[in-house]
Amino acid sequence: MTEASQTKIGSGTITTKDGTQIFYKDWGTGQPIVFHHGWPLSSDDWDAQMLFFLSKGYRVIAHDRRGHGRSTQTDIGNEMDTYAADVAALVAHLDLKNAIHVGHSTGGGEVARYVAQYGGGGRVAKAVLIGAVPPIMLKTDANPGGLPLEVFDGFRSAQAANRAQFFRDVPAGPFYGFNRPGAVVSQGVVDNWWRQGMMGGTKAHYDCIKAFSETDFTEDLKKIDVPVLVMHGDDDQIVPIADSALLSIKLLKKGELKVYKGFPHGMATTHADVINADLLAFFKA
Repeated sequence: MTEASQTKIGSGTITTKDGTQIFYKDWGTGQPIVFHHGWPLSSDDWDAQMLFFLSKGYRVIAHDRRGHGRSTQTDIGNEMDTYAADVAALVAHLDLKNAIHVGHSTGGGEVARYVAQYGGGGRVAKAVLIGAVPPIMLKTDANPGGLPLEVFDGFRSAQAANRAQFFRDVPAGPFYGFNRPGAVVSQGVVDNWWRQGMMGGTKAHYDCIKAFSETDFTEDLKKIDVPVLVMHGDDDQIVPIADSALLSIKLLKKGELKVYKGFPHGMATTHADVINADLLAFFKA
């Protein structure tokens, strides 16, 4: 490792084997926590967690997935195997050991694939899946409770037709539960979701819909041998709990399930105080 790479500068980029630049933040010292964001967002979606755990003495790291945020707007490699390989490259570059990997939504799939394929040798201590897509979102013969392909085709059509409007409608509606009666809408949260989404590349975002909906993580979940906390809101309108968390927990060797009554998909933002406290308890256990 070069002297330059050992120097903590707060943020930077790495270049993967195919030339993609992956942007990352790296703050603090102590046990590392690596945060994996959802579609179509960026590492900025973890602001509430990064600040909190930095203040608790952890080293906090988050990256922008390829095609998202400040990373290269890729037209290739926008699928889970490459996403996991990108994380492995970042972990190797930072020489992380005994890390905790926390993934939300699509990022939860990325965590499952990364930990299953690259998590040996003391690299990973624990993992957390928050509102995560595993085992598989798509309805198939083997997964009759999943969402039909037409749902994801609708995502693709809306993005292709008017990405900017689609990226307003999702956070203003189901993502944070702002479409529920009596919901207190934060315009700042909606605007920040839109800002993050529009930073990324539309080709990568389009491809990622297939990655998060059609990837089967069943075997990944079975392989993971570290403790995993599965956190899910029972009013998650994006990744319905019955076909995600309630199935994932049955596949994990060392899984713990926490269900949050009435919480939405984006609960790490809307209910950061509750989620952060429960994460901290799991990390310390």
